[in-house]
Amino acid sequence: MSYLLEMKHVLDRTLDDLAADVAALGGERYRARQIGEWVWHKQATAFAEMTDLPAALRSRLEAEGWRLRAGRAVEAATAPDGTVKCLLELADGERVECVGIPAGRRLTACVSTQVGCAMGCAFCATGVNGLERNLTAGEIVEQVFHLQESTGARVTNVVFMGMGEPLANYDATVAAVRALTDPARLGLSARHVTVSTVGLPKAIRRLAAEHMPITLALSLHAPTDALRRELIPAAARFPLAEVLSAAEAFYQSRKREVTLEYVLLSAVNDTPACADALAAIAHRLRCNVNLIRYNPVPSLPFRRPGKRAVEAFVARLRRRNVNTHVRRSRGLEVAAACGQLRYTNRREPTK
Repeated sequence: MSYLLEMKHVLDRTLDDLAADVAALGGERYRARQIGEWVWHKQATAFAEMTDLPAALRSRLEAEGWRLRAGRAVEAATAPDGTVKCLLELADGERVECVGIPAGRRLTACVSTQVGCAMGCAFCATGVNGLERNLTAGEIVEQVFHLQESTGARVTNVVFMGMGEPLANYDATVAAVRALTDPARLGLSARHVTVSTVGLPKAIRRLAAEHMPITLALSLHAPTDALRRELIPAAARFPLAEVLSAAEAFYQSRKREVTLEYVLLSAVNDTPACADALAAIAHRLRCNVNLIRYNPVPSLPFRRPGKRAVEAFVARLRRRNVNTHVRRSRGLEVAAACGQLRYTNRREPTK
């Protein structure tokens, strides 16, 4: 934690904050705009690149320990479909993943918000070793830059669906969204940003009050409280009734459909009874259902459902007039499931 308190990451700062930081070092406040241009638009990785800044200011920033990047890519893999997965090592040695998913002119960045996860989803590689720590806003945003460098393309969409529970790291997640959508910084459309959550009711309501026109994705994965407790142990604290009420409040705050994310696990949550219960939830909310075929994780006892099982589940939902989509599986060849690359590259603790 001392690392987080001591780290000075330019991407953690608004331009106003950065102006105050520069002034504290004896520089003119307008220099912050120049630094912002280099960092956010030219993606500089070293102060030495900022040739229109006085050498003395560059030296002072470096001497004071300011960082333009807090991590480095230690592994990157590209699947035949163009999906890119990066494993980043942060300044304290912790590792997180991010994924770039191309689709025509669109490049979606899937970013992590925590090192590990405390939600304990039974089918997920991320939470195998629990939560290590939260990421800062700068560490979240930086993943977008790493993916742009790996792909040579500009990110157009960002989904907070990587490692961790975004709303359990609320302040950093919101700060990262604001940085990504600020016209003076990265300038993405807020409508192209999605924040995913397993369902933290108070945090969902708090997010609704931010009045950012982003999309909320609710990682449901089970349509009953009993099954959710099995698959998502943390969900035992948050009954579905409370979660769905909060999701309705989010919809009312901006009139944007909520997305229900549902990972299909063979013979676990892909039954006709589960489809009927999911349809009932979908009829309550103004939402669409996004089905995801499970990407198997070594050592975990869950299987990917077959094509016929998926088609039957989809058909049952659609017969009940549920707006349903099956997400195309991307990056299976590069361990694309959340936490898989970090899991397979985990390091043994030092004795």
